Amino acid sequence: MIKAHGHIDYETSVIDVRNVSKSFGKLDVLRGVDLQLFKGENLVVLGRSGTGKSVLIKLISGLLRPDTGTIEVLGEQVNELDEKALQLLRLKIGFSFQNSALYDSMTVRENLEFPLVRNKRHLTRGEINHEVEDVLDSVGLLPAINQMPSELSGGQRKRIGIARTLILRPEIMLYDEPTAGLDPITCIEINGLINEVQEKYKTSSIIITHDLACAKSVGDRIVMLLDGRFEREGSFDAIFDTDDERVKPFYDYNFIK
Repeated sequence: MIKAHGHIDYETSVIDVRNVSKSFGKLDVLRGVDLQLFKGENLVVLGRSGTGKSVLIKLISGLLRPDTGTIEVLGEQVNELDEKALQLLRLKIGFSFQNSALYDSMTVRENLEFPLVRNKRHLTRGEINHEVEDVLDSVGLLPAINQMPSELSGGQRKRIGIARTLILRPEIMLYDEPTAGLDPITCIEINGLINEVQEKYKTSSIIITHDLACAKSVGDRIVMLLDGRFEREGSFDAIFDTDDERVKPFYDYNFIK
């Protein structure tokens, strides 16, 4: 099922990447890329493993610095921010990692409380409880509030990881391979959750993936990273309406088993 476009403001970009290059030694990972994420949009970045998709996320969040070019996030030039200003900006950006990044020694409740207590110290115990329960309800896992991560399935841990990210009410969500390692049914559930998050929390998101089913389900717009550049952009069908030999095997691997 191809996703219907929601309420996207194509006049307002929340991320603006201009002529960004990044190399590691002699390996040119990104070669002068341009990318815009618009307010309210789910943008999918497709590409093979090792093509620089995750490097792009690290550049956007200021964890890496570009060799050339500029990156603007929510009106701030990331390259020019000091560490304190970067930390403040990152509070407006939610990161959903492949491994969910939960603390194994904490219950689900404690995992969700941790970023709240650390970053919003004015909250009362009642307000913390409300926030935790509200966001857990949003991902459909309120009954798991007192469980340990080890008691949860991979899909449930992924949902809790997303809930922990949402609890600070970020304006931007960055999903790194959200369906990696999950069974097909759970993948469908996670794709649905990404769309629900966009709708309920009015987030603007970049979804890094090589899963075409995920791209088709969640992407308002799709860009494909090939040989260090964004070579194709548009709807899912437009991306794959090509004779480009670099694109066809990608489609075949996902859909022809």
